[in-house]
Amino acid sequence: MLTKFTVDQALLTDLVAPVGNLVSAELLTGGMFATAFRLHFDDGRRAVAKIVGADTARLSTYERGLLGTEALTYRMLEGSGVPVPRVLHTDFSRRLIDADLVVAEHLPGVPWLGLELDDAQAATVRRNLGAVMARLHRVSAPSFGYPADAAGLAAGTWKDAFALMVDAVLDDARRWNVGLPEGRVRAALAAHAPALESVQRPAVVHTDLWAGNIFVDPDTLDIVGIIDTERTLWGDPLHELVGADQFGTGAPDPALLAGDAEAGGMLARELASPTGETRLQFSRLYFSLILATEPTMRGYEGEWVAGYEQGARANIEKALRFLESSTTRTRT
Repeated sequence: MLTKFTVDQALLTDLVAPVGNLVSAELLTGGMFATAFRLHFDDGRRAVAKIVGADTARLSTYERGLLGTEALTYRMLEGSGVPVPRVLHTDFSRRLIDADLVVAEHLPGVPWLGLELDDAQAATVRRNLGAVMARLHRVSAPSFGYPADAAGLAAGTWKDAFALMVDAVLDDARRWNVGLPEGRVRAALAAHAPALESVQRPAVVHTDLWAGNIFVDPDTLDIVGIIDTERTLWGDPLHELVGADQFGTGAPDPALLAGDAEAGGMLARELASPTGETRLQFSRLYFSLILATEPTMRGYEGEWVAGYEQGARANIEKALRFLESSTTRTRT
């Protein structure tokens, strides 16, 4: 089972001393692998500390070096209009603790996940999220793939980076004896490589914009905070649509696409391109391979696990059937 770090108040005080004098700290729940605290300093400031242990045995290959990616992404997005927290302190030295640390500003608002909204209000938030995506994807990255050197999943093209990403997931599954349709996946990738070649510019893609990572002003429904950028990659902006709805199989949400378009974004245009649907299905396939592997790798427990795995495997099959149905779907 994936375990989190235990940090007492004295050690936490030492870890965050470069930020200020710690008065109190509250353990935050909900994360799957990181230990997180809400920090209160003697000058009235609040911040959030995230700690991830050095042991990567139960992390996917793409998750290696993920706290460094989180800090890097927050810094890349400064001034972009994407409401991410400012990084206050990082410590990757592992001098005080065998773990990595990022301390960031405490954001305003409340998690979208905790709001009770009617259909119209929820559509407004999705439209606002689309506008955030448009601003996010305007930020260019220096290469394709995952930023962390530890992951080893970066390349000069999206096609090459995506191939590395898929290889890594299949390797992780094999390492944990999780059976996946590896031959079919590789055949689909080979058959539709031209679709991936159409992505010429690496955009910053958060990949995890679900309701728990989005903070909303409950009065205006404006999005006032985006967190948890540790799984950010550089690549196809369409990947964002799947990251925000990882078990989804239908058409992307129209309110989200409208908000993106109104803010000058590219998602609807890319979806309508000759390669758009194929690229979307590749991203769905990739996320579903991860979701099918994680329960065994993480040691998930509970009655929900079987349904989770079944849903992921069903989505692998749906994406593969689309990709296998005709090699003429990709028009370049």
